[in-house]
Amino acid sequence: MVGRLLLKGMLAGLIAGLLTFCVAKIYGEPWVERAIAYEEQQAVAESASAGADEAEVEIVSRETQAGIGLLTGVLVYGAAVGGLFALAFAVANGRLGALDPQGLSLLLAAAAFVALVAVPMLKYPPNPPAVGSGDTIGARTELYFIAVGISLLAATAALMIAERLRAGLGGWSAAFAGSAVFLAATGLLLLGLPAVNEIPENYSAETVWNFRVASFAGLAVFWCALGVVFGLLASHRAPRIAAAPDLTRAA
Repeated sequence: MVGRLLLKGMLAGLIAGLLTFCVAKIYGEPWVERAIAYEEQQAVAESASAGADEAEVEIVSRETQAGIGLLTGVLVYGAAVGGLFALAFAVANGRLGALDPQGLSLLLAAAAFVALVAVPMLKYPPNPPAVGSGDTIGARTELYFIAVGISLLAATAALMIAERLRAGLGGWSAAFAGSAVFLAATGLLLLGLPAVNEIPENYSAETVWNFRVASFAGLAVFWCALGVVFGLLASHRAPRIAAAPDLTRAA
């Protein structure tokens, strides 16, 4: 049973990854191109001021990065996350009330999107190329994963609290209590962790904003598609054969 769910989760993740690739390619890549153009201009200016004339060798072409490289990345990500999502579904099934597979899948996808994407992005939003110092990338990555971990733990605790209170308070009151716990915990997270702002002064604010919106939109599409597609696959059952009527029974 779990093996079948795992395969369905990976398939749903691949479909969600393909849709995410379309969003990233159509809406995100133009802003990446603008960011790379800025980065190249800065590199040329620095080389000219230093008197260097060596051109940087491009190991992987930009066309490959924006095409097959991007597609491969989102599909691998989709399959991996889809498999983990299927395992989470198997654990949560029957523990969050009388939800059907579609309802449970959508609930888990929404909770994962809020905990893994929305809350961490509020504190540490994604940045386009040429933003951020190479010297601080390790510290920034560590802070981001700390934010993701705390947010995920808060979401898990909120779901468990809501389920325990559901019998005594009712569904809506329990959901409100769980949401209050999550908001309080993540609010402390946003206030407690240090802020990071390494955007150059002359960097285009339009590029930063649209890159972040594209990143958010792509992940929103991914989790929405994963929740919908996996819910449909998980709720699919082989059609039952209707029992033949008993012709010997008296009318």
